[in-house]
Amino acid sequence: MDYIVLLTTLFLPLLTAISCLIFWGKPNVQNYISTVGSILTFASAILLFHQVTIHDYVVVGLGGWQFPFGILFAADYFSVILILTSTLLSACAVMYASSAMDENRKSYGFFALWHFLIFGIIGAFLTTDIFNLYVWFEIMLISSFVLLALGGKRDQLEGAIKYVTLNFIASAIFLAGVGTIYSITGSLNFADLHQKAINIDAPGRLSLAGVFFFVSFGIKAAVFPLFFWLPASYHTPPIAISAIFAGLLTKVGIYAMVRVFTLIFTHDPIFTKTIILTISGLTMVVGVLGAAVQFEFRRLLSFHIISQIGYMLMGLAIFTPLAFTGVVFFIVHNILVKSSLFLVAGIVYKYNNTYDLKKLGGFYLKNPWLSIVFFILAMSLAGLPPFSGFWGKFILVKAGLEAEQYFIIAVSLGVSLFTLYSMTKIWNEVFWKKLPVFKNKIDETEEPLVTMPVNGLTKMWVPLIILTVVVLFIGLYAEPLYQVSAKAAEQISNPAIYFENVTKPAN
Repeated sequence: MDYIVLLTTLFLPLLTAISCLIFWGKPNVQNYISTVGSILTFASAILLFHQVTIHDYVVVGLGGWQFPFGILFAADYFSVILILTSTLLSACAVMYASSAMDENRKSYGFFALWHFLIFGIIGAFLTTDIFNLYVWFEIMLISSFVLLALGGKRDQLEGAIKYVTLNFIASAIFLAGVGTIYSITGSLNFADLHQKAINIDAPGRLSLAGVFFFVSFGIKAAVFPLFFWLPASYHTPPIAISAIFAGLLTKVGIYAMVRVFTLIFTHDPIFTKTIILTISGLTMVVGVLGAAVQFEFRRLLSFHIISQIGYMLMGLAIFTPLAFTGVVFFIVHNILVKSSLFLVAGIVYKYNNTYDLKKLGGFYLKNPWLSIVFFILAMSLAGLPPFSGFWGKFILVKAGLEAEQYFIIAVSLGVSLFTLYSMTKIWNEVFWKKLPVFKNKIDETEEPLVTMPVNGLTKMWVPLIILTVVVLFIGLYAEPLYQVSAKAAEQISNPAIYFENVTKPAN
């Protein structure tokens, strides 16, 4: 039963994507299939999470091959928590996109590409093989590139070219790392690589492979100094696409980093942790300073994606069970909050037809409910108590104190203040100040768009409310997520447990 649930969770997005392709040119049918497929995938992820809570690991081997050969999939607490969060976000974002997305994009493959992307993300979370991880990354890359360019607008194409060029370079570096690690160990399976890396007689070559993987995953996760493609591209597609990109794509890069640097590259921990800790601090600072000077809603949020990645790297660098607990907690929080903020930006755009903060205003009076939702999400991102971001940062700071990493703690707290400044700037510009009077280019009247009715807005509100309620619940009642994050951290911190379970797949 458990391996059936795992395979169902993995292949439902693929089946949904193929079904959408069958009804090419019929957006209403694709919309229905996509919504049903997303909900079923989320339901299957819930069942898979339940199976993991019973067995700790759910492992499936395809083809009947003996370990370490063949294709293996494994769900542990870390992977299943991220799958559950990703499928919840996907289900909500599909509902949002049904109203926010234009009919032209819907007709030309949007829904199919969406589910191919989710298929790649879930596959990356479940794979136990470093080369298969490369394959899942490529599925994600191809799907995301076409989604980014879908519509063919000039800024989209410019952003897509930057995005795909840098990610192709990352893929080439990834392959170089795969070749290097295979030449050293003769294996590609994570568990087998862990065993062989312990007694490796070529630490220099192993470190070289580690550099390849860190650079590759660093590009995909947008860490300093490899981040510049992200703010140049994430603000260009329709907001529903930006939301799913913001929530998930960089987090897959962080997930891959955690896997390889806890299972394989542990032979020189002091050097590795020092490098990662330094990069985490620079990523936080550069990201938040970039956000502080922005006045375009989506670009500001895009720079904050970079900044928040630094906190996750901080937990990886501290390398203790409590730090890994903070990493898992913070990833879940950030996926939900960051995507929801993009959805808020989309609703603001629906009213005012602009993302320029200087041209916005008046939402506190015109739409107080949207103001409340933004306030919850903004304070969560800034890490103010009792919101979800506070608990993630609190766990990481506590782990830093225990490890006596005082400098990175100071950096993280300072970055939180700048994050609060950025969120306050959005609040002042979009919600608090009066709407500037300017001539509307659509109807040539002085009437601000904020007073006009917006069709389909209800379908955009429902998923945003769902995600906001989840974020609020995590903040006010953090114990359940903390407990499962701690179990994930325990598994991450004990690679021997991973080896013991992955070597016994169910066929």
